[in-house]
This record gives sequence, structure tokens and C-alpha cells, in this order.
Amino acid sequence: MQQRMKRAKMMNRVMTVVFYAIAGFFLLLLVAFAGKVIIGGLMGAKPEMFAFARQGSIGNQLFNTIYLVLVALICSVPIGVFAGIYLAVYAKQGFLTKFLRICIETLSSLPSIVVGLFGYLVFLVFMGMGKSLLAGALSVSILTLPLITTTTEDAIRGLPEVYFQASLGMGATKWQSVFHVLLPACVPRIMTGVILAAGRGFGEAAALLYTTGSGTALNWANWDITSPTSPLNLLRPAETLSIQIWNLQVNGQDRDLANLASAVLMILVLIFNITANAWSRRIQAKNSGSKE
Repeated sequence: MQQRMKRAKMMNRVMTVVFYAIAGFFLLLLVAFAGKVIIGGLMGAKPEMFAFARQGSIGNQLFNTIYLVLVALICSVPIGVFAGIYLAVYAKQGFLTKFLRICIETLSSLPSIVVGLFGYLVFLVFMGMGKSLLAGALSVSILTLPLITTTTEDAIRGLPEVYFQASLGMGATKWQSVFHVLLPACVPRIMTGVILAAGRGFGEAAALLYTTGSGTALNWANWDITSPTSPLNLLRPAETLSIQIWNLQVNGQDRDLANLASAVLMILVLIFNITANAWSRRIQAKNSGSKE
């Protein structure tokens, strides 16, 4: 018996070391990759590359990327959260619910190039939008919608049943229980889905090749939202950082500019993730009554 306990303890130590080694390896790999992209991109940068010019810079593309992801999240987050609430709380188990889940899983596994072609046929051909920032944002929202839906549903289902039952027992309606009890408790996990969705939006290129175009002629003194050169116009062509990187690499043009765009895109994703996580932890601390 003692011999068996010693073997179990030894195996536990060995497996602990193995798991720490694997985690450390992947952490070093991630840091090395991020460091190479960021440092390599910034080393070859020139001051004029940061300008908001039509060519030879990344300023307009950086704005287009942030603007497109923001519009995509505005479209997908409310729909995804409400769909997740419906599946977790309101939907009755049956054929229709199973079919809906199968559709969501299928949509989440579709290649982005297929979604881009769908966006081209629906938003450009059928609706006549033309290549525009709005068409690209709607295509990205289709890609991110299943992720937010499943994250919200899993977050609500992962809560103790007593949360919902206690709220109903206090006289709250089902919607009041969802809005005031379940959703605040699920914010950190929902934010994880939003972060993953935003990360996919920042780096998306295949779907945007069909929908956004490559126009970057912006007049920063023109804030008329109906003007084709206004930065806020949703119906203008909008080249993002990922499309710029693809164009520069495929055409063999300015490699330093492509490397800088890659570095800025990675920094942008890191800043968004850190900010969103900090905001999520703050909300969680506020809901739990603890002080940071």
C-alpha cells in the first residue's frame, strides 16, 4: 500500500513537471513569435509610414480596421447574446432547437472565404451595396455570431441553478432574472467570446477580399457621413491592415511597410485583449462586491 502511494506521488510530481514544461514551452513560443513580429516590424519603420496618407502608410488602414471591427461587434454582440439567452433559458428541447444548434455549429466551422463569397452575393450583388466597409463588417459579424452565441449559452448554463430559482422565488419575472441576475454573472465569460470574436475580426482577410475593396482615399477634414471620402462613411471602400498586408506581400511591394502593418495589428489585438479583460474583471469585482 505504501509502495503504491509512493508511486502515485512520484507520478504526480512527474506529470506536474511535464505540464509546467509544456506550458512554459508554448509561452516561450508565443512570446518569441510576438516579439519577432513586433520588433521586426518596428525596426524597419519610418516616420512617414505612420501617416494617414493614401499610399505608403498605415494610418488609414488602422482606422478602417478599428472602425470595421467596431461596426461588426455592434451588429453581432446583441444578436449573439440574445440568441444565447434564448437557447439557454427560453428554448424548449426538441427538433427545432437541435436543428438550430446544428446550424450554429455549421456556421462556426465554415471557411471565411465561403462567408466572404456569401457576403459578396448577398450584400454586393443582391443588395447593391458595392464594396464597402459596411459589407465587410456584416460579413465579419456572420463569422463572429456563432462564437458569441455559444459562449453566452454556455456561460448561462454554467451558472448554478439556484441563481435563477432564487430570483424567481423573490418575485422577479423570467426576463428580470435574466437581465439583472444571470447576465451580470456571465459578463466575464461573454467578454471572452467578444475578445475572440474581435480577434478574428482584426485578422480577417479572406472574407474582406470580396466585400471591402481597397480604397483608402480619406479626407480627414470631411466629416459628412454621406461623402465618399469621409472617414465615417460606411458605404465607402475600406482597406484594412490585413488586406494591406496581403496586397503588399502578394505583389512583392514594400516589405518594411507590410512588416510594420503586421506589428501594429498584433499590438492592436494585444491592447484590445488587455483592455477588455481589465474591464471584465472590474465588472466581475463590482458584481461580487469585492474591492480592487
